[in-house]
Amino acid sequence: MTAPRPGAVLLITSAAAFLSSLDLFIVNIAFPDIRASFPGTDLGQMSWILNGYTVVFAAFLALAGRLGDRFGHKRILLTGLAVFTLASVACAVAPTVWLLVAARAVQAVGPAFVMPTSLSLLLAAYPAEHRSRAVGAWASIGAVAAALGPPLGGLLVQASWHWVFLVNVPVGVAALLAGARVLRESDVAPTGMPDLLGALALVVGIGALAFALVRAPDHGWLSAEVLTAGGIAVLGLVAVVLRSRRHAVPALDLAVVRVPAVGFAALTMVAFTCGFAGMLVVNVLYLTGTWGWTAQLAGLALAPGPMVVVVVSRLAGRLSARIGTGATAALGALAFAAGPVWWLAHLGLTPDYAAGMLPGQLLTGLGVGLILPTLSSVVGSALPAPQWGSGSSLINTARQVGSVLGVALLVSVIGVHTTGLPSEFGSVRAGWVLLAGSAVVAALLALVLAAAERRPARVTADPDTAVGSPVDAHADGRMRGVPPVVRGIVRDGRGRPLAGAVGTVIDAGGAELARAVTGPEGRLAVPVDGARVAPGTHVVLVVTEAGHHPRAHRVPMGGETALSLVRRDAPVADPP
Repeated sequence: MTAPRPGAVLLITSAAAFLSSLDLFIVNIAFPDIRASFPGTDLGQMSWILNGYTVVFAAFLALAGRLGDRFGHKRILLTGLAVFTLASVACAVAPTVWLLVAARAVQAVGPAFVMPTSLSLLLAAYPAEHRSRAVGAWASIGAVAAALGPPLGGLLVQASWHWVFLVNVPVGVAALLAGARVLRESDVAPTGMPDLLGALALVVGIGALAFALVRAPDHGWLSAEVLTAGGIAVLGLVAVVLRSRRHAVPALDLAVVRVPAVGFAALTMVAFTCGFAGMLVVNVLYLTGTWGWTAQLAGLALAPGPMVVVVVSRLAGRLSARIGTGATAALGALAFAAGPVWWLAHLGLTPDYAAGMLPGQLLTGLGVGLILPTLSSVVGSALPAPQWGSGSSLINTARQVGSVLGVALLVSVIGVHTTGLPSEFGSVRAGWVLLAGSAVVAALLALVLAAAERRPARVTADPDTAVGSPVDAHADGRMRGVPPVVRGIVRDGRGRPLAGAVGTVIDAGGAELARAVTGPEGRLAVPVDGARVAPGTHVVLVVTEAGHHPRAHRVPMGGETALSLVRRDAPVADPP
């Protein structure tokens, strides 16, 4: 089968991202109308329409990359599109708020499968030198959905809030049909079933933590209910870590977390999306409650921020290439923090959109456009191809965990009974303080990420690495009197050391620099002539072995990579 055109892959994977972003922004605009349809529902109960979705989203994101690695990223992506489309219909016809929460939880499985697999398919379709721009385009098309979400949601709510879910159906069907026809299935290895119990522990842990945060203001931080939920949260999250250390195909790939650039990018994402998710709720309450605007007018008022994201996200890759991922993310977080600071200084009970709300929208849009695509692109630059699925899952899981915590913290700060009325303006201001604080924390973490990018990594061979997962390799930076050496452990698709494989290092012009053969334990060490390679130069490590698909990856001298070879005759793993 011929490889699909990269542009077609970009279009289909972006349509999948479009669905997730559109759903997020439309549902937030519909919040007041949904709440009015179910009398007696407070903000704490309503928050589960968002958090029930994001908790399940986070847990299944942890599995989606591994499922894609085993069954194929195309298969998992198409399954996710089908689940999301059908669950959207169920959301639209839900007769009670808790059935709506349940339908939203099922709906979340779809985007959880779609997001990491779509990014993996996109990365595989583009050569290394074009991946950063492709990820920027992918993020920006998702941002188009975010820009369309508020005004479109406002228009749909005028008819009925049910339409904010039904609008997903035609896009989902179109993406499903196009994906089945155009996308090419990725190479897979029979790695075993992912840890479903670990994913369940993640749902329990994050869900219990969100419950505790929402209930604490009314019941007290030391109440039995809140302490019990906090204890369950701790047990659930500890169980995730313990099972991920021991399970052959864990819910969270701890080897990926230990890559400094990826680990700090995930932490930065958690902190930033705490503020981002909170903003989507508190500003709707402010515009519809404090100012008394309709959902349609509020949707139009919130559109400029996401529109800025569309433009800025296309430029974020270029800035990141110049100053680094961490520095770009820090600038984005600080720009976002400036938005709520502006609102605190200039907004009040009297509507003042042009001089009050709009400048803050532009600042937050600038921040989102810089930081989200930048953190997403870390996967393609810091991890090898065999770990793109797991890395993408981790970054997207971090985003959803941050969203859950952000909404829960916002409800805890402003109160479960808040509707945004003028008499509750103090609560809205407290929400803006939370947004700014979350962004400042994200900026500090991004600076740590910047420092981690400049620090050479060490060679590690982790005995607990999952079967079927490649072990991290290392390209040593220059040391006094020692030439740079590309090191690693080469394994086959089942995780067994591969002896006799040939590793060749070539430069950007295609010239061979050195080659070596793996030993009995699959270890590879390729010394490179220091006179031919400048510090920081990227080289390409190509590993070949008879009967196996060759693997290649760009290696920054002093950075990390990993390579795993799959047999040419390896069967595609079928679902049990």
